[in-house]
Amino acid sequence: MKALLDACVLYPTVMRGMLLGAAGVGFFEPLWSERLLEEWARAARKLGATGEMQARAEIALARADWPEAAVPPATGIEARLVLPDPADEHVLASAVAGSADLLITLNARDFPKAALREEGLDRMDPDLLLLRFLRDDPARMIAVAERVRGEAGRQSGEIPPMRRLMKKARLPRLAKAIEAKTESPCD
Repeated sequence: MKALLDACVLYPTVMRGMLLGAAGVGFFEPLWSERLLEEWARAARKLGATGEMQARAEIALARADWPEAAVPPATGIEARLVLPDPADEHVLASAVAGSADLLITLNARDFPKAALREEGLDRMDPDLLLLRFLRDDPARMIAVAERVRGEAGRQSGEIPPMRRLMKKARLPRLAKAIEAKTESPCD
Protein backbone atom coordinates (compact mmCIF):
# COMPACT_ATOMS: atom_id res chain seq x y z
CA MET A 1 0.00 0.00 0.00
CA LYS A 2 1.24 3.47 -0.90
CA ALA A 3 0.29 6.40 1.32
CA LEU A 4 0.95 10.09 0.83
CA LEU A 5 1.82 11.85 4.09
CA ASP A 6 0.39 15.36 4.38
CA ALA A 7 2.62 18.03 5.97
CA CYS A 8 0.39 18.12 9.06
CA VAL A 9 1.41 14.53 9.91
CA LEU A 10 5.07 15.02 9.01
CA TYR A 11 5.63 18.04 11.24
CA PRO A 12 4.83 16.56 14.69
CA THR A 13 7.88 14.59 15.82
CA VAL A 14 6.21 11.63 17.56
CA MET A 15 3.46 11.27 14.95
CA ARG A 16 6.05 11.34 12.16
CA GLY A 17 8.21 8.88 14.06
CA MET A 18 5.32 6.46 14.41
CA LEU A 19 4.26 6.77 10.77
CA LEU A 20 7.76 6.49 9.32
CA GLY A 21 8.53 3.74 11.81
CA ALA A 22 5.49 1.81 10.54
CA ALA A 23 6.67 2.40 6.98
CA GLY A 24 10.16 1.28 7.93
CA VAL A 25 8.89 -2.09 9.12
CA GLY A 26 6.86 -2.60 5.95
CA PHE A 27 3.29 -1.57 6.73
CA PHE A 28 3.17 0.88 3.83
CA GLU A 29 5.27 2.77 1.30
CA PRO A 30 5.42 6.48 2.18
CA LEU A 31 5.05 9.22 -0.40
CA TRP A 32 5.36 13.00 -0.21
CA SER A 33 6.13 15.93 -2.45
CA GLU A 34 9.00 18.37 -2.16
CA ARG A 35 6.41 21.05 -1.44
CA LEU A 36 5.08 19.05 1.54
CA LEU A 37 8.61 18.64 2.88
CA GLU A 38 9.12 22.38 2.52
CA GLU A 39 5.86 23.03 4.42
CA TRP A 40 7.18 20.79 7.23
CA ALA A 41 10.48 22.72 7.35
CA ARG A 42 8.71 26.09 7.42
CA ALA A 43 6.31 24.94 10.14
CA ALA A 44 9.30 23.96 12.29
CA ARG A 45 10.29 27.63 12.52
CA LYS A 46 7.69 27.83 15.30
CA LEU A 47 10.03 25.77 17.46
CA GLY A 48 12.63 28.50 17.63
CA ALA A 49 15.95 29.34 16.06
CA THR A 50 17.04 25.75 15.45
CA GLY A 51 13.62 24.30 14.58
CA GLU A 52 13.89 24.68 10.83
CA MET A 53 17.49 23.49 10.79
CA GLN A 54 16.50 20.35 12.76
CA ALA A 55 13.58 19.73 10.40
CA ARG A 56 15.82 20.02 7.35
CA ALA A 57 18.20 17.46 8.88
CA GLU A 58 15.26 15.11 9.51
CA ILE A 59 14.02 15.70 5.97
CA ALA A 60 17.46 14.73 4.63
CA LEU A 61 17.29 11.49 6.63
CA ALA A 62 13.78 10.74 5.35
CA ARG A 63 14.92 11.34 1.77
CA ALA A 64 17.87 8.99 2.32
CA ASP A 65 15.64 6.29 3.82
CA TRP A 66 13.00 6.58 1.08
CA PRO A 67 14.69 7.96 -2.04
CA GLU A 68 11.68 7.11 -4.21
CA ALA A 69 9.10 8.72 -1.90
CA ALA A 70 9.10 12.21 -3.44
CA VAL A 71 6.50 12.49 -6.17
CA PRO A 72 5.86 15.72 -8.02
CA PRO A 73 2.28 16.48 -8.97
CA ALA A 74 1.79 15.32 -12.53
CA THR A 75 1.25 18.05 -15.08
CA GLY A 76 -2.41 18.84 -15.54
CA ILE A 77 -3.76 16.92 -12.54
CA GLU A 78 -3.85 19.86 -10.15
CA ALA A 79 -5.78 22.01 -12.63
CA ARG A 80 -8.71 19.57 -12.75
CA LEU A 81 -8.98 18.97 -8.99
CA VAL A 82 -11.50 20.76 -6.82
CA LEU A 83 -11.09 20.77 -3.04
CA PRO A 84 -12.54 23.11 -0.40
CA ASP A 85 -9.11 24.73 -0.02
CA PRO A 86 -7.40 25.19 -3.40
CA ALA A 87 -4.05 25.41 -1.57
CA ASP A 88 -4.40 21.67 -0.81
CA GLU A 89 -4.92 20.59 -4.42
CA HIS A 90 -1.17 19.99 -4.79
CA VAL A 91 -1.42 17.34 -2.04
CA LEU A 92 -4.09 15.40 -3.91
CA ALA A 93 -2.25 15.89 -7.20
CA SER A 94 0.90 14.37 -5.70
CA ALA A 95 -1.07 11.45 -4.28
CA VAL A 96 -2.58 10.77 -7.71
CA ALA A 97 0.79 11.12 -9.44
CA GLY A 98 2.36 8.68 -6.97
CA SER A 99 -0.47 6.14 -7.40
CA ALA A 100 -1.20 6.39 -3.68
CA ASP A 101 -3.94 4.28 -2.17
CA LEU A 102 -4.30 6.48 0.86
CA LEU A 103 -3.84 10.06 2.03
CA ILE A 104 -2.77 10.31 5.66
CA THR A 105 -3.87 13.65 7.08
CA LEU A 106 -5.42 15.33 10.09
CA ASN A 107 -7.20 17.71 7.73
CA ALA A 108 -10.43 15.81 7.00
CA ARG A 109 -12.46 18.93 6.22
CA ASP A 110 -10.28 19.97 3.28
CA PHE A 111 -10.05 16.45 1.82
CA PRO A 112 -13.63 15.19 1.41
CA LYS A 113 -13.76 11.43 0.97
CA ALA A 114 -15.98 11.77 -2.11
CA ALA A 115 -13.39 13.92 -3.90
CA LEU A 116 -10.66 11.46 -2.97
CA ARG A 117 -12.71 8.45 -4.12
CA GLU A 118 -13.03 10.05 -7.56
CA GLU A 119 -9.24 9.77 -7.74
CA GLY A 120 -9.13 6.22 -6.35
CA LEU A 121 -7.91 7.30 -2.91
CA ASP A 122 -9.05 7.01 0.65
CA ARG A 123 -8.21 9.32 3.53
CA MET A 124 -7.23 8.19 6.99
CA ASP A 125 -6.38 9.83 10.27
CA PRO A 126 -2.93 8.69 11.50
CA ASP A 127 -4.31 7.49 14.84
CA LEU A 128 -6.75 5.11 13.14
CA LEU A 129 -4.18 3.92 10.62
CA LEU A 130 -1.59 3.17 13.29
CA LEU A 131 -4.27 1.45 15.38
CA ARG A 132 -5.06 -0.79 12.39
CA PHE A 133 -1.38 -1.66 12.07
CA LEU A 134 -1.21 -2.44 15.80
CA ARG A 135 -4.15 -4.81 15.47
CA ASP A 136 -2.55 -6.48 12.42
CA ASP A 137 0.85 -6.98 14.03
CA PRO A 138 1.10 -5.93 17.69
CA ALA A 139 4.73 -6.95 18.15
CA ARG A 140 6.02 -4.88 15.23
CA MET A 141 4.01 -1.79 16.16
CA ILE A 142 4.89 -1.97 19.85
CA ALA A 143 8.55 -2.20 18.82
CA VAL A 144 8.08 0.92 16.66
CA ALA A 145 6.40 2.72 19.57
CA GLU A 146 9.22 1.75 21.94
CA ARG A 147 11.82 3.10 19.49
CA VAL A 148 9.90 6.39 19.20
CA ARG A 149 9.55 6.54 22.98
CA GLY A 150 13.27 5.90 23.41
CA GLU A 151 14.10 8.69 20.97
CA ALA A 152 11.74 11.04 22.81
CA GLY A 153 13.53 10.13 26.02
CA ARG A 154 16.92 10.71 24.44
CA GLN A 155 15.86 14.16 23.28
CA SER A 156 14.21 15.21 26.54
CA GLY A 157 16.50 13.42 28.99
CA GLU A 158 13.59 11.49 30.49
CA ILE A 159 11.69 8.54 28.99
CA PRO A 160 8.00 9.50 29.06
CA PRO A 161 5.19 7.07 29.84
CA MET A 162 3.97 5.54 26.55
CA ARG A 163 0.33 6.51 26.95
CA ARG A 164 1.13 10.13 27.78
CA LEU A 165 3.55 10.38 24.84
CA MET A 166 1.05 9.00 22.33
CA LYS A 167 -1.86 11.06 23.66
CA LYS A 168 0.23 14.22 23.48
CA ALA A 169 1.08 13.27 19.88
CA ARG A 170 -2.64 13.21 19.01
CA LEU A 171 -2.67 9.41 18.90
CA PRO A 172 -5.10 8.67 21.77
CA ARG A 173 -6.64 5.47 20.39
CA LEU A 174 -3.21 4.07 19.69
CA ALA A 175 -2.11 5.02 23.22
CA LYS A 176 -5.02 3.17 24.79
CA ALA A 177 -4.57 0.10 22.58
CA ILE A 178 -0.82 -0.13 23.25
CA GLU A 179 -1.51 0.08 26.96
CA ALA A 180 -4.08 -2.72 26.68
CA LYS A 181 -1.72 -4.90 24.62
CA THR A 182 1.21 -4.44 26.98
CA GLU A 183 -1.04 -4.86 30.03
CA SER A 184 1.01 -2.47 32.09
CA PRO A 185 -0.01 0.94 33.36
CA CYS A 186 1.56 3.73 31.34
CA ASP A 187 0.37 6.77 33.29
